[in-house]
Amino acid sequence: MKPSEKQISANSPNYYVVAAPFGRLGILTELVDGSLMLTKIDYLPAGVALIAPQNQLAKEVAKQCRAYFKDPSCQFDLPIKPAGTEHQKKVWASIQNIPVGKTKTYGEVAKQIKSGARAVGTACGANPYPLIAPCHRVVSAQGLGGFMKENSPGLYRQIKMWLLRHEGAI
Repeated sequence: MKPSEKQISANSPNYYVVAAPFGRLGILTELVDGSLMLTKIDYLPAGVALIAPQNQLAKEVAKQCRAYFKDPSCQFDLPIKPAGTEHQKKVWASIQNIPVGKTKTYGEVAKQIKSGARAVGTACGANPYPLIAPCHRVVSAQGLGGFMKENSPGLYRQIKMWLLRHEGAI
């Protein structure tokens, strides 16, 4: 996500920021066809100010995230706003089937859905629901790989490593 997109989300009246063991989570909810839905989860640095969830869905998202942080085998059950291209949806659905504590390479996911490894990586980088569709479980054949379009050892890679350790995959 580009910084300008985060600013738009952060200025929304339905954007909340909750604590996470690795920093903060931004949670965006939105009314879609009369139903409140989760629109996005952002990984944010620890210095971002907390904004307590005000609506029931945001409170539930925060509750389920806290449960996952205590026990990585917890399953998410949240109404999410449909997003992405058909290819992205295929990738996100495929990675939801990777069990906790396991990983697959970009190439393995690509072979499974008859795509290319780079296209899988691009779809993972565009994932609006990173804990729910766990792109952190997709790694490079040579190691950890990038995460959320970041290939250097910055915030997102540190979060990826935290999540994989938390799940017992590394």
